[in-house]
Amino acid sequence: MIENRFKRALREGRQQIGLWCSLPGSYAAEAVAGSGYDWLLFDTEHSPGDPLTVLAQLQAVAPYPVSAVVRPAANDAVLIKRFLDLGAQTLLIPYVQDEHEARAAVAATRYPPEGVRGVSGLTRATRFGRVPGYATRAAEELCLLVQVETAEALDRIEAICAVDGVDGVFIGPADLAASLGHVGEPGHPAVVAAVEDAVRRILAAGKPAGILTPDTAFAKTCIETGTTFTAVAIDVGVLARGTEALARQFKAG
Repeated sequence: MIENRFKRALREGRQQIGLWCSLPGSYAAEAVAGSGYDWLLFDTEHSPGDPLTVLAQLQAVAPYPVSAVVRPAANDAVLIKRFLDLGAQTLLIPYVQDEHEARAAVAATRYPPEGVRGVSGLTRATRFGRVPGYATRAAEELCLLVQVETAEALDRIEAICAVDGVDGVFIGPADLAASLGHVGEPGHPAVVAAVEDAVRRILAAGKPAGILTPDTAFAKTCIETGTTFTAVAIDVGVLARGTEALARQFKAG
């Protein structure tokens, strides 16, 4: 079995700093793989990415000492199965509203009788049939993160955290801001307070907490509050804002 370094780090309480990757190309993924982040999130919910583009990204970053996390477009057993078969070991499942949806996500990552994951012995995850006992041991190295991003989900954090097989809980600040009546304002004081409270409650429930925020000051606050998997930038944002800043230097006035 391939060791899941990210899962081990969370269990040991070691801070993991991440970069969100919305650009679907493997070339871009390889370019940032050596930048020093602990994990890269390959997004297929709010990007053009799909299983085939994620496959290329996983292959591109495999030689680098960085962990890959994949976000499926939905909490869907078929999508989850496809990403696991491609070799993704850590998944971030979006829009988990309650413990029932959390259990469904866990079931999608487990083979019967514990779950509903379809069985195939010749996937990239099994190194095409070269990993002895993969089907019986796969869950040992899979890491399941669930995303809470509404006021309703926040109310049910303790129940979600109590689900066996959930390895971490991630707070989605953009959708949470919209749910709280502050769409487009993740930095609104009410949203910030809700995020900080959620982090504390997740930790009190015994699970690692995570977040994405390109606001450096808030990212540091989240880490101080207790997040242990913290994404601090989005590749598209780095590219767009960085190129704008460079252009302004030469086109001022």
